[in-house]
Amino acid sequence: MKALYFETITLIERLHHLFLDVVKTELDRLRIFDINNIQCFILYNVGKNEMTVGEISNRGYYLGTNVSYNLKKLVENGYFIQEQAKHDKRASKIRLSDKGVKLYDRLDKIFTQQASNLKYNGVVDQNLTETLKLLRKLESYWNFIIAHGITEQ
Repeated sequence: MKALYFETITLIERLHHLFLDVVKTELDRLRIFDINNIQCFILYNVGKNEMTVGEISNRGYYLGTNVSYNLKKLVENGYFIQEQAKHDKRASKIRLSDKGVKLYDRLDKIFTQQASNLKYNGVVDQNLTETLKLLRKLESYWNFIIAHGITEQ
């Protein structure tokens, strides 16, 4: 069981990096060079919502340590609009600009096509549903360990 457990953890990490490479490849194909794959992932996760920087991290849209840097670059390159929150001057809200919406829509079409093409590799909705259930169980287990520790038996 330990070998399967560790192989699963390793595969999760590799898949995440591979997906980021897929995003980078799509950006290159579209000849978009002013945004990187991580920033693109943040942009797509935020989508057409308006939220604070803290919400981006809390919702798991970005798990790295330099979310402020990436958001700053997204604002500088015209993908996000950043405004002071009306009720809390210490916080700011971000939302997609017209340029950001355009990229979001292009990515949405690409991801829709990729999802549709999974069937050619023998992947169907039920496979993804079962995988998602398993990954959520792992997430729950790890959150339990973080919150309560693990006891030796």
